[in-house]
Amino acid sequence: MYQYTDFDRQFVQLRAQQFRDQLERWQRGELTDEQMLPLRLQNGWYIQRYAPMARIAVPYGEISSTQLRMLARIACDYDRPTPELLARAQRTQDELQASQPGLTLAAPPLRYGYGHFTTRTNVQFNWIPITQAAEVMELLASVNMHGIQTSGNAIRNITCEALAGIAPDEIVDTRPFAEILRQWSTLHPEFAFLPRKFKIAFNGAFEDRAATGWYDIGIQALKNAGGKVGFVVKVGGGMGRTPVIGTVVRAFLPWSELLNYIEAIVRVYNRYGRRDNKWKARIKILVKAEGQQFIDEVEAEYQAIVQQDGAPHTITQAELDRVTANFEIPRLRLSGLKHTVNTDSKPYQRWLKQNVGRHRLAKLSVVTLSFKRPGWAPGDADAGTLAALATLAEEFSAGEARLTHEQNLLLPWVHTSDLPALYERAKALGLVQPNIGLLTDLIACPGGDFCSLANARAIPIAAALTELYQDIDEVTDLGPIDLHISGCINSCGHHHSGHIGILGVDKDGKEWYQVTLGGSDGSALSGPATPGKVVGPSFSAAEVPGVVEAVLDTYRDLRLSSNERFIDTLRRVGHEPFKQAANGARHTDHRAARQAEEATA
Repeated sequence: MYQYTDFDRQFVQLRAQQFRDQLERWQRGELTDEQMLPLRLQNGWYIQRYAPMARIAVPYGEISSTQLRMLARIACDYDRPTPELLARAQRTQDELQASQPGLTLAAPPLRYGYGHFTTRTNVQFNWIPITQAAEVMELLASVNMHGIQTSGNAIRNITCEALAGIAPDEIVDTRPFAEILRQWSTLHPEFAFLPRKFKIAFNGAFEDRAATGWYDIGIQALKNAGGKVGFVVKVGGGMGRTPVIGTVVRAFLPWSELLNYIEAIVRVYNRYGRRDNKWKARIKILVKAEGQQFIDEVEAEYQAIVQQDGAPHTITQAELDRVTANFEIPRLRLSGLKHTVNTDSKPYQRWLKQNVGRHRLAKLSVVTLSFKRPGWAPGDADAGTLAALATLAEEFSAGEARLTHEQNLLLPWVHTSDLPALYERAKALGLVQPNIGLLTDLIACPGGDFCSLANARAIPIAAALTELYQDIDEVTDLGPIDLHISGCINSCGHHHSGHIGILGVDKDGKEWYQVTLGGSDGSALSGPATPGKVVGPSFSAAEVPGVVEAVLDTYRDLRLSSNERFIDTLRRVGHEPFKQAANGARHTDHRAARQAEEATA
């Protein structure tokens, strides 16, 4: 993991002190709400439906056991609403639930004292009073964490695929480049007030596990015919109201030119991006509108940076070596912990197959802990679990863990001989569901339960589908399926890239949901990044589980064998049979009808 220098530590500590001063001036009335808005947003503090929401950056997903323990402390001591606020929130939830007749599976209860893992490797807290925000920032700074640029119209948290540095199919470990870019972009004076938020992702393996096609800038590592390291650069990807896949603007960029070229891209965006309409302000709109002209403008700006400015941000070999030294293999040791697990048992063997992956180093394994626990929203971890994760990371993974795009937590340095002991301890925490990559390993944003932007709730839908598919044999038989749920068109649940996507929409003041099929994030399983297609008019909350079930039953009927994956069957036969099944499930209890038909047969 990257180790903060004295400068890094001083930087985040001074930033926390600065925010404390801003917060105190706002409380005294010396700053208006309007003046305070950009200051708190650039430090990761939103005002949501019931209370402030704090978003904490975890660059490229890497997090230490010390940082996990601090998150546990913050969850325990600060993520606590007043009784009055909690009661009001619960009344609102009850009213929303009552407005959805037929949906008998309610969302998990409104909890507090927990963190939420997001799809972009941030951690969010939903109940911290704004009056305690400065204290929280200072605690975070004490363990080299912050919320800087996790919001606002700036370059956001830089992400990588979760297997960076440990994947057998890796071309280049992109973490050093992501760290260099993080340092360069943080509080960059020219890019502090872009037309809109800006997101960058790296992928260093042959398989795109970082969904780079969906980012404002997606960076794919490669080696040319001469063995030199460089990057394919894609620009203009994004979800939201207008899903767009990024355009390749450079087929091979030498690694040393990364910052100079990104500066050119962001300068062109800053100059020409729209500021008159927030819905058309993302770089994807500019790229789509201008096409080759945009690419030409970037190239001209890049040449000016190189030739006229002297390429001031060229990454030197010495700088790359300095940062890379932080990502060497940590000192590894066996846990020495005993276990009573029957390693021949079906649950353990199923967990090995689904949740344990290959490592580039012999005798090591990669373990994903599933945060898709019944009774909990996807990605939620209470204070006790966060503290226990810190201990697991220390005992089994050299004190390091990683947050994943799928809202799970990965342990990257586990001795294969330690797997039974790890399984036993993780099972006690409820984190060994053998569902990684399967239907119930679903992605969901907090939705209308917490977010003031949401049109509908995502958590009750996730809970209903999780409850519906409790039979792990059935889930395993269905095979790899990406199910993504968003509470609104902002697409924080990445519904566009789901094999099955569910989008909350407002219809006459009620919660309704669109269903899309055939989306892809660009992984080997899913194929090239592409948005899903809507299968019909929106469905009520009560209808969604039956619609999903009808779609999956159609897949089972149409697949050539149990080895043909859902996405492959869908592409082979087309959307029409699935569309008919989805719309045919409207106003019916699909599972009850199917069970009655099977009983009759």
